Amino acid sequence: MADSVDRIVAAWARERPDLPVDRMEVWSRVTRLSRLLDRERSRAFAQHGLEGWEFDVLAALRRSGKPYQLSPGQLLVELEVSSGTMTNRISRLSARGLVIRRPHPVDGRSALVGLTGKGMEVVDGALSALLESEGRLLHQIDPRDVERLGAGLRAVLGDQEIRSTAPAGTQAESGHGRRAGRGHAGSTG
Repeated sequence: MADSVDRIVAAWARERPDLPVDRMEVWSRVTRLSRLLDRERSRAFAQHGLEGWEFDVLAALRRSGKPYQLSPGQLLVELEVSSGTMTNRISRLSARGLVIRRPHPVDGRSALVGLTGKGMEVVDGALSALLESEGRLLHQIDPRDVERLGAGLRAVLGDQEIRSTAPAGTQAESGHGRRAGRGHAGSTG
């Protein structure tokens, strides 16, 4: 079954046969699917009154397990945002009653951000809506193909994560010694 990327790649192959346009087979599809997924996720989160960034913070807290709290520093690492951005996000979620800041029991200079009962209810509902939405996107695909796709994407992402954290001039940066990474908890999920 042909898709829009097939037509684009064929046109570029005709116009620029000197270039490796076959790479577009992957990346153009990833880009188009990313846009589709962003729209679907926004709809799922909106059903529960959330924006994507709000879900990300609440989901990080929910995934942390009981007592569903992390330090702002832990949230920074988990969500890969600046400290100013995180402070703003925590304040906005606190104003909505979805999280609460508590003094850190050991480090008096620090705080812990905890999920409230309302926050738990909202993030659990949004997660269910997200998984339902993502399931619809994959419902006609053979589960073995979904598993293979996940493995292939894990290999690409793991390689890129290794490259992005490797010091300059190391094997990871040069492309030698590649290995599939575990990925990270990351955002939106």
